[in-house]
Amino acid sequence: MNRITDRCQRGVAVLQKVLKTVSIALPALLFTPWAASFTYNADSAAAQAVLAAKDAADAKQWNKLPALAAQTQGDILQVYADYWIAEQAVQSAKNVFDVPLADAFLNRYDGTYMADKLRADWVIAADESGAFNKIRDLGEFVWYNREVRCAKLEARHMTGQRATSEEAMADFRPGKACWAMLTQFVADGVMKRDDLVLLLQDALERNHTKTADRVATLLFDAKTLGRYRAMMSSPANWVKQYKGKATGDDGLLVSIGLVRMGRDNPTTAARELETKWSKRLPKEDAGWAWSQLAFQAALDHEIRADAWYQRAGNVRLSEDGNAWRVRAALRQPIIKWDWVQTAIEWMPSDQRVQVDWQYWLARALAAQGKTEQAQAIYQEISDEFHFYGQLALEELGQSIVAPPAPTPVTTAELDEARNNLHLQQAVALFKLGLRREAVPQWNFGLRGLNDRQLLAAAEFAREQQIYDRVVNTSERTQEQVDFSQRFIAPFEDKVKAQANSIDLDPAWVYGLIRQESRFVMDARSVVGASGLMQLMPATAKYVARKIGMNDFRPSRVNEFDVNTTLGTHYLRMVLEDLDGSQVLASAGYNAGPGRPVQWRKTLGRPVEGAIFAETIPFSETRDYVKHVLSNATYYAAVFTGEPQSLKARLGEISPP
Repeated sequence: MNRITDRCQRGVAVLQKVLKTVSIALPALLFTPWAASFTYNADSAAAQAVLAAKDAADAKQWNKLPALAAQTQGDILQVYADYWIAEQAVQSAKNVFDVPLADAFLNRYDGTYMADKLRADWVIAADESGAFNKIRDLGEFVWYNREVRCAKLEARHMTGQRATSEEAMADFRPGKACWAMLTQFVADGVMKRDDLVLLLQDALERNHTKTADRVATLLFDAKTLGRYRAMMSSPANWVKQYKGKATGDDGLLVSIGLVRMGRDNPTTAARELETKWSKRLPKEDAGWAWSQLAFQAALDHEIRADAWYQRAGNVRLSEDGNAWRVRAALRQPIIKWDWVQTAIEWMPSDQRVQVDWQYWLARALAAQGKTEQAQAIYQEISDEFHFYGQLALEELGQSIVAPPAPTPVTTAELDEARNNLHLQQAVALFKLGLRREAVPQWNFGLRGLNDRQLLAAAEFAREQQIYDRVVNTSERTQEQVDFSQRFIAPFEDKVKAQANSIDLDPAWVYGLIRQESRFVMDARSVVGASGLMQLMPATAKYVARKIGMNDFRPSRVNEFDVNTTLGTHYLRMVLEDLDGSQVLASAGYNAGPGRPVQWRKTLGRPVEGAIFAETIPFSETRDYVKHVLSNATYYAAVFTGEPQSLKARLGEISPP
């Protein structure tokens, strides 16, 4: 761990004096009400000092931070500059129980997002040092990620309140603190063999072999671990040469070997399982092997996936496995709705009650003539504003319309939002271009707000032209629903004109932009897609050439007119290539136009658009298509004022 330099220690002493100097005056300044609106001068010396402090922290130039923090005095974002210093103090501390600067920061800024963030940093540092009492002393706070949750659970366990395997399984994700927790819980007997087997199987299902190997080191003794690794290096040969009883750990190894064989040759693996191992393996190992072969086949849209899932029986599956057991059934030439019902009812209760499976359960019940039960489920989910709520509403014979607008936000309600310190700080961060810091800061400010306050906060975001926060904030309301916020349409005249000029449905274009970027002009994805319509550089260049945009340069891709012109033309091209289907074109826009062509080829019969969308093998694209089509249906209702049909928009997808 880095140790703070003498120079930095002197700088910290300077900062401590600064904190003492402003500890009374600054809170009064921060909470002074703003009369009619909130503005932040991103060009001020103090604001620029915040940016310089952020750069210094990112570069680990800790010696620069104290002087820069001093320059942020009186700025609403001074807390961030001070946090970066306190964070380094925690990370560099030789004794995590004694970090005066961090204590001073928490006293100074208690109740802020950054105080919560510092407590989380301190939890992780204390966990690495085994200082579990310090973690307990830091108490409860709002900001958590999986690592913090694991560290706090381990600390609770180590300070006298024994944890349970259920808690550990719920919190575990691969990461330093979570691995430490898992290792400790195995040593203390909290985690049993069955728990580790489930973690191993789930890692292998995702083909996360490094995670699986680390779980295996906790599960197996040294000899068995060596055999596991030998099997993983050459599963087909290992299984072929195996001569034992195939029970206990050996049964698990054989089943894993068969599944690993199936990744390369599912037909051979299934034949081996059927002819040589189904009766030799324990039922749960054979069932898991069948389920994994089925899972791989289902992702490839192979028709035999359903039969393999049925061979597996009611074996424990992962959440994805449970989902694909249902999806495989929906892709059959003739859907056996009683089996769809069974597959859903076999899910754990927390998955079974999810709205997507409630919808398909209702469809299964209705197909079997159990009308009253189906109608009751449709009724329960039909007032929810999403893909399945819309489908349920139509199953009840109703059209999709925009709900009545709530009472407009009053000036007093808007002023309350404008004067929310946490939201003000988020706006300031947005103005400085620090979106990664701004979003959680904004969300922190929404804690505990009622519907009216959330609507007002969304209006504050609209006032500041931070459109993604308008949508995300308004979506949190429970009773009062404002579609002018949830389905906001910035730049409406220009986008509609551009869409209409090339015969595109403006509602669909808006549905896609809302999902792609939430109207963030300079949005950039991890793979390099840019702007409102999230164009990849090569795609933008290709479309510009096709439509004769001679003045296009890659640096212009985030410009509104350039991005929407190229994006809508590309969407038009994809739509034409995919027979005018918004389902296929939406999938193609997200995953590449060749992918829906491949998925369509696997169809053995025409299927309703909802089934096609439900069985897209890429989880991101599957969710994307549902959201885009649902959004488009609501935008059409808002734009036209007329009832809409999601089912009509989804249509039917036929084999090519």
